[in-house]
Amino acid sequence: MWSFRIIFLLAVLGFLGGCGFQPLYGKHFGAYAPEELAAIKVKPIRDRIGQQLHNHLLSLFNPEGRPKKPRYVLVVTVSESISSLGVRKSAFATRANLTLRVNYQLSPISGGEAFLSGNEAIIVSYNILDSDFATLMAEKDAQARAVRELAQAIQTRFAAHFTHPPTKEKLEKKKKPRR
Repeated sequence: MWSFRIIFLLAVLGFLGGCGFQPLYGKHFGAYAPEELAAIKVKPIRDRIGQQLHNHLLSLFNPEGRPKKPRYVLVVTVSESISSLGVRKSAFATRANLTLRVNYQLSPISGGEAFLSGNEAIIVSYNILDSDFATLMAEKDAQARAVRELAQAIQTRFAAHFTHPPTKEKLEKKKKPRR
């Protein structure tokens, strides 16, 4: 009998603790993130890593293709650095860290100031092997993993921003001219 009461009490506490849960990509509780994400036009990004990031962002934001009437434009810059570590006695590195940094700005397509900007960074590791080809493939795999993670981080940040529609106060502040 006591075990039933304890289980019931824990279940009630679990349900009460989850009252503030709101789905990030759902249409419940006024969330409209999927529609807003689908209205983002991603500008082309330089270099091969930039192209990969561009393609990942396009597929995450617009799974049904490019937006027909985009409302926002996303400008992204990518920088990459590699640092060797795990050095042998012979002074050859056996491990490397690949660092990708991304700066982004989301602004209205009609022009104006960016209303959402920021940066993301990720560090991924890979082995430096005796074979140059194997090392190159390990580096390319590390780049692909990093790009995929950065695209998902950007998507999550934007979805969290668009989950709650702007309040009247925020809209009025945007309409007032700055002095």
